[in-house]
Amino acid sequence: MKKSRFTESQIIKALKENEHGRTVGDIARELGIDKSTIYYWRKRYGGMETSHLKRLKELEEENRKLKQMYADASLDNQMLKDLLSKKF
Repeated sequence: MKKSRFTESQIIKALKENEHGRTVGDIARELGIDKSTIYYWRKRYGGMETSHLKRLKELEEENRKLKQMYADASLDNQMLKDLLSKKF
Protein backbone atom coordinates (compact mmCIF):
# COMPACT_ATOMS: atom_id res chain seq x y z
CA MET A 1 0.00 0.00 0.00
CA LYS A 2 1.25 3.47 -0.84
CA LYS A 3 2.61 5.47 2.10
CA SER A 4 0.92 8.80 2.66
CA ARG A 5 2.92 12.03 2.63
CA PHE A 6 1.00 13.11 5.69
CA THR A 7 1.07 11.66 9.17
CA GLU A 8 -2.10 10.74 10.99
CA SER A 9 -1.75 13.76 13.26
CA GLN A 10 -1.50 16.09 10.24
CA ILE A 11 -4.62 14.53 8.75
CA ILE A 12 -6.54 14.90 12.02
CA LYS A 13 -5.35 18.53 12.31
CA ALA A 14 -6.59 19.31 8.79
CA LEU A 15 -9.98 17.74 9.53
CA LYS A 16 -10.28 19.68 12.81
CA GLU A 17 -9.55 22.93 10.94
CA ASN A 18 -12.35 22.08 8.53
CA GLU A 19 -14.73 21.40 11.42
CA HIS A 20 -13.91 24.81 12.88
CA GLY A 21 -15.04 26.64 9.74
CA ARG A 22 -12.10 26.66 7.37
CA THR A 23 -13.04 25.73 3.80
CA VAL A 24 -11.95 22.51 2.15
CA GLY A 25 -10.48 24.46 -0.75
CA ASP A 26 -8.22 26.51 1.52
CA ILE A 27 -6.95 23.47 3.39
CA ALA A 28 -6.37 21.51 0.16
CA ARG A 29 -4.49 24.42 -1.40
CA GLU A 30 -2.30 24.84 1.67
CA LEU A 31 -1.44 21.13 1.80
CA GLY A 32 -1.03 20.81 -1.97
CA ILE A 33 -3.64 18.09 -2.38
CA ASP A 34 -6.92 17.64 -4.21
CA LYS A 35 -10.22 18.49 -2.51
CA SER A 36 -11.37 14.90 -2.90
CA THR A 37 -8.51 13.80 -0.65
CA ILE A 38 -9.97 15.86 2.19
CA TYR A 39 -13.36 14.24 1.67
CA TYR A 40 -11.73 10.80 1.62
CA TRP A 41 -9.91 11.60 4.88
CA ARG A 42 -13.16 12.81 6.41
CA LYS A 43 -14.88 9.58 5.42
CA ARG A 44 -12.07 7.45 6.80
CA TYR A 45 -10.86 9.43 9.83
CA GLY A 46 -13.82 11.69 10.63
CA GLY A 47 -14.54 12.07 14.33
CA MET A 48 -11.34 10.37 15.43
CA GLU A 49 -8.79 11.66 17.86
CA THR A 50 -5.09 10.95 17.41
CA SER A 51 -5.15 8.31 20.15
CA HIS A 52 -8.03 6.48 18.42
CA LEU A 53 -6.14 6.54 15.16
CA LYS A 54 -3.01 5.08 16.74
CA ARG A 55 -5.09 2.30 18.29
CA LEU A 56 -6.71 1.61 14.90
CA LYS A 57 -3.28 1.26 13.27
CA GLU A 58 -2.16 -1.11 16.04
CA LEU A 59 -5.26 -3.26 15.58
CA GLU A 60 -4.80 -3.37 11.80
CA GLU A 61 -1.19 -4.51 12.27
CA GLU A 62 -2.24 -7.17 14.78
CA ASN A 63 -4.97 -8.35 12.41
CA ARG A 64 -2.43 -8.63 9.57
CA LYS A 65 -0.12 -10.75 11.75
CA LEU A 66 -2.98 -13.02 12.84
CA LYS A 67 -4.08 -13.54 9.24
CA GLN A 68 -0.50 -14.50 8.31
CA MET A 69 -0.32 -16.94 11.23
CA TYR A 70 -3.62 -18.52 10.18
CA ALA A 71 -2.45 -18.86 6.58
CA ASP A 72 0.77 -20.57 7.69
CA ALA A 73 -1.09 -22.95 10.01
CA SER A 74 -3.62 -23.73 7.30
CA LEU A 75 -0.85 -24.58 4.83
CA ASP A 76 0.84 -26.85 7.39
CA ASN A 77 -2.46 -28.58 8.07
CA GLN A 78 -3.12 -29.12 4.36
CA MET A 79 0.39 -30.54 3.81
CA LEU A 80 -0.10 -33.01 6.69
CA LYS A 81 -3.47 -34.10 5.30
CA ASP A 82 -1.93 -34.66 1.87
CA LEU A 83 0.94 -36.63 3.39
CA LEU A 84 -1.37 -38.82 5.45
CA SER A 85 -3.74 -39.50 2.58
CA LYS A 86 -0.97 -41.05 0.43
CA LYS A 87 -0.80 -44.82 0.62
CA PHE A 88 2.62 -46.37 0.87
